[in-house]
Amino acid sequence: MKLIYTLITILLLSINSGELFAQSDTVWNQKPIFTVTCFTDVYYVYDFNQPKTNIRQKFLFNHNRHNEFNINLGLIKFQIEHDKYRANFGLQAGTYVSDNYAVEPIALRNISEANIGISLGGRNRLWLDAGILNSHIGFESAVSIENPTLTRSLSAENSPYYLAGIKLSFKPIKKLELAAFALNGWQRIQRLPGNSLLSFGTQVKYTANKKLKLNWSTFIGTNDPDNIRRMRFFSNLYGIISPSKDLKIIAGIDFGIQQRSKYSKNYNTWLTPVLIAQIKLTPHLNTAFRIEYFQDETGIIIPTTTPNGFQTAGASINFDYNPISNLSCRIEGRWLASRNLIFQKNGLSSSDNFILAFSIAYKFSKQF
Repeated sequence: MKLIYTLITILLLSINSGELFAQSDTVWNQKPIFTVTCFTDVYYVYDFNQPKTNIRQKFLFNHNRHNEFNINLGLIKFQIEHDKYRANFGLQAGTYVSDNYAVEPIALRNISEANIGISLGGRNRLWLDAGILNSHIGFESAVSIENPTLTRSLSAENSPYYLAGIKLSFKPIKKLELAAFALNGWQRIQRLPGNSLLSFGTQVKYTANKKLKLNWSTFIGTNDPDNIRRMRFFSNLYGIISPSKDLKIIAGIDFGIQQRSKYSKNYNTWLTPVLIAQIKLTPHLNTAFRIEYFQDETGIIIPTTTPNGFQTAGASINFDYNPISNLSCRIEGRWLASRNLIFQKNGLSSSDNFILAFSIAYKFSKQF
């Protein structure tokens, strides 16, 4: 916590002291904007490897059922926005929730967000948020309609979707936002039993213009109890380029290292590059192409029993029909190929996997 206190002090001192806590009662008593958002993603996936169970892959958490119609995510979110404070509370259900929140207490699994933020400066450039937060890592979320592809990338599926802790964000200029985090751990609401060490994170977000956005996020912490603590250092870097209104290109790379054992000076690594191009074909029809790779030879993130660990490349193509902006009908073909026989196909081991995925997603928002 000393690091967070130091960051808060530095940021507070960097702002004109006269602007802090100088708001009048009139500003604080202004009526906030209240927004209700509902989202539903209904899907069907056919896995041509014919898995023995309806759950497809242990390293995937979205759209991960075979040959059945299901709900990936049903979400209702309540949001309050004010010049001086803000709050978010969301409830969720679906196969994404049952898969991705399995380590959390039952009472917390259906909470997608629960946080409160307060402005610490008269110009609203410095904010402190606390609670269950959306992750600052990556460009994809569990709300599929917000993403260029139907399924999530390997990098997104194997880095945090959510975090619990505090976030201190500072916007020195309109184009730049800086943030520091103190967290309960690597995608954890409840801290791992036996772990007494908080985790930390940072984010630098730069929006040059409508055509270019850059983001660098980090995580420092552990995913182990104290007796076997291995420190983890992780970096996520991505850029979103929109050279025209009909083309968007996303390029990202994750890189992480983790100690081989407690106090060790030797580290294991993992690496995940991804490239996505989304093309607007007509006002109501989009397509997107994705290529990706996940290298985790020692099984830090995705353990296997194979000699070369998890070394998997992937490619996908999807077509989206959007009759209105908040309704999306999507189909995607996705192929994964691994260096070793990590997949199951008709009861036998296989080095590749191909699926067809279908989804209808709808998002509704109403302000009061």
